[in-house]
Amino acid sequence: MLSKRWVGKFSNDLAIDLGTANTLAFVRGLFKRWVEKFSNDLAIDLGTANTLVFVRGEGIVINEPSVVAIHEADQSIIAVGRGAKAMLGRTPGNIRVIRPLKEGVIADFDVTEQMLSYFIAQGHRWHRTFLRPRVVVGVPSGITQVEQRAVRDAALHAGARAVYLVEEPVAAAMGAGLPINEPGGNLIVDIGGGTTEVAVLSLAGVIYCKSVRIAGDHMDEAIRQHIRKHYNLLIGERRAEEIKINLGSAYPGDGEQRTIDVKGRDLVDGFPKSVVLTEDDVREALRDAVMAIVATVRTCLEQTPPELAADIVDTGIVITGGGGLLRGLDRLLGTETQLPVTVAKDPMSCVALGIGRILDELELLKKVATPA
Repeated sequence: MLSKRWVGKFSNDLAIDLGTANTLAFVRGLFKRWVEKFSNDLAIDLGTANTLVFVRGEGIVINEPSVVAIHEADQSIIAVGRGAKAMLGRTPGNIRVIRPLKEGVIADFDVTEQMLSYFIAQGHRWHRTFLRPRVVVGVPSGITQVEQRAVRDAALHAGARAVYLVEEPVAAAMGAGLPINEPGGNLIVDIGGGTTEVAVLSLAGVIYCKSVRIAGDHMDEAIRQHIRKHYNLLIGERRAEEIKINLGSAYPGDGEQRTIDVKGRDLVDGFPKSVVLTEDDVREALRDAVMAIVATVRTCLEQTPPELAADIVDTGIVITGGGGLLRGLDRLLGTETQLPVTVAKDPMSCVALGIGRILDELELLKKVATPA
């Protein structure tokens, strides 16, 4: 005969009395924690140049270029990430290599959706569940409502059960370890592939932010144009990026002048040719882009409230994003602003790490998430 106070036996031989309201609340909480345990929450830094995926409990599991190769005949995906990037400038007519994000926003919705589906599926492998993942995506602070909706819809169509958007400067500051929840000023300079964002943060909010669409990709193009103009040599975007990484600098170094051999097509006779490029050449090519970033920082400082400006005198400027790896940029910013400047420990991963922290703090997520 069934007892009025039924006792259910659960895993680990946990006996639960369902006869009281307190026990029912306990069961609801236990079920919620059980669901969360098997939920596959993801944090995605959807960047113009690279996409990083952070899986809760695992860390960053994917760091791939935001590049997709598709077959023109049926629009099927051939490769995503590094495999697709290796095809840039080397494909036949029936294969197209696409960078679906431009200047921080979605330029090709369908391809972005397919790329996100691929990355979400790859992230899902690290933590197999029967639930669709909850996804938090980092987005530039200056994007429009329409652009926000495009990111949200792309993630939902790619398989997310819920999507939250977080401004990248906030996420980058959290990933860099800045105490943004406290009532004090923090200045973050996040230099990505498509945009540079300079923001003053306090109490987990953006006090002032200025975004310019001058960043890593713009620097690559500046190098290409400089070599074309001064050496009559045409090079590809992959090669320009390699030159920036290996020889790029924003401030004269103390060591010996470095050089690099650059191969491309001669614009005069059309034959393959090689020239020697110096560090000074590359620095001159990057000068306009770098000074535009410096001007953006100055504008942000001029708009900062005085109390927070006083805090920044002590806390200084923190640089995040792949552009922060440009040699001498911290020295140049320090010279131009007379403030202490530091580069985050892992600048390329700061946004993904910051969004990853938000996954574990629901109240913080509600505070910093951008409605879409």
